[in-house]
Parts: sequence; structure tokens; C-alpha cells
Amino acid sequence: MPPATPELISLRSPRVLAARRLAKRNFRGKERLFLAEGPQAVREAAGHRAGDTATLVELFATPEAAERYADIVGAVRDAGARVHLASEQVIADISTTVTPQGLVGVCRFLDTSFAEVLEARPRLVALLANVRDPGNAGTVLRCADAAGAEAVVLTDASVDVYNPKAVRASVGSLFHLPVAVGVPVEQAVDRLRAAGVRVLAADGAGDRDLDDELDKGTMGGPTAWVFGNEAWGLPEETRALTDAVVRVPIHGKAESLNLATAAAVCLYASARAQRAAGGCRSVTGN
Repeated sequence: MPPATPELISLRSPRVLAARRLAKRNFRGKERLFLAEGPQAVREAAGHRAGDTATLVELFATPEAAERYADIVGAVRDAGARVHLASEQVIADISTTVTPQGLVGVCRFLDTSFAEVLEARPRLVALLANVRDPGNAGTVLRCADAAGAEAVVLTDASVDVYNPKAVRASVGSLFHLPVAVGVPVEQAVDRLRAAGVRVLAADGAGDRDLDDELDKGTMGGPTAWVFGNEAWGLPEETRALTDAVVRVPIHGKAESLNLATAAAVCLYASARAQRAAGGCRSVTGN
């Protein structure tokens, strides 16, 4: 049986125009909606709820993609979201990728307040201070999710986490853990420390070595890692706010590590230390 005929074919359809506008930050902020593209992001969005409210509002899919990912489309309908069969031209118009995969979801904002993050007594947090590249932000979010972090916090000077490139780079992790946005870095550090969380700045010029910290057994408690701008790192005033400035050791000849790679190393180092005997996760249990 051939795929169904698309119902949305006009690029001037009000629904298409409304979805396309979400590629721009000011429209996302006004509508509190963002785009999730591709099967993985749509699958995760379909399964996410904020209380009684479904995160996924509607799905645009080509007939071919709806057939290929019938299980995802079924989950979207089960979640109560509308499904619109659309032409390839419409999907290409809405999508921000060069080669769209035929599925584009419209989702409600799902950011968490910083107060809620603190109330949950997090043991591992990634704090992005002045991170401007959306791909890096999304990748760090994915690393934090994989390492078992309880939250990601983006300061008020960081990129919009709902930027389509950031959403894609998170590969669905945006829907897995709390994300607080727009928090001044000074406030974030002060309140984390007041909550009993050790705050570490990740910096290639740090005066403490990550391997040494692990060997000394200082990494097992609740920890927040502060990651800075891709080009210039963390300013001195931000480093001065933290409990320690830690560098990832370079054992080979590489000049440095990029932001996402350094974040993965730091977060996994904390995750391993926290799961070791005497670490905060072994004390509290799972």
C-alpha cells in the first residue's frame, strides 16, 4: 500500500508558518515552544510530561516517515498530540537541518526553576557559564545525562538550550533531566555551595590536577562542575567564586581538549568517585 497523501502541502499554511517561526529565539520565548527534529528527539518528547501536561504538542511527518516510524507516531498519538502528514517541502521548510529525517515535533518548554534543582539535593550538576555554541551546550547536556547528573544549569549569558542545534546535539537528553536556565553565575555558585555542593571550575590552567584530586579521594561528595566559554574559558572572577579550579591532565601532545570532551571527562570522574565506597551515591543509595 502506498503512503498516505500529505494533508499539509502549502508553505503558507498558518500551522507551517507558526512552526517555522520557532527557529527564532524571540518567537520561541514568546510562545514557550520549540522544535524537536528526528526520530530520537520526537520519541523522547512523546514520552515526556510535566505533571499532567504532555510536552509534545504536535508532530509534522512526511507520509514515508510516518510509515517508517509507525511506533513513534503511535506513541505521539497516544500522548494526545496532533499528527499532521506533510509534504517533504513543508518538512524541509520547518526543519533546520540540511537533510531532514521527516519528523518535526513542536514541544512545550520544559525548563525547571533553579529552586527546584536545589530542592532535589543534587549530587552532580553541570553549570554552563557563558557557553555560546548550541552544539556544545547540547553535547554537554548529553554527557551530563550519560554520567548520571541530576541537573544542568545554563547561566543568563549562555546560549538558548532550545536552539534547534542544541536540541539535536542533546540527542534526546534534554527530555531526561532537569534544566534550569537564565541563572546568574554568581547566584548559581553561591546557592549551590550553600546547599552543600562543592563547586569546581574546569579550566586548562587550573592549579589542581583532576587525577590528583581523584587519588586524594576529594571527588566523592556532591559536586557541580562549571564549564566556561569555548574560546576564552572562565574569567578570573568566575574561577574565584568556586571551591577549586581543576585541569584535565594532558598526557600526550594535544594542545587542549574541547569543551564537550573536557566536560565528559570531568563529569565521569565525579560519577565514578561518587559510586565508589564512601562516595555520596553509595551513602544515599539508589
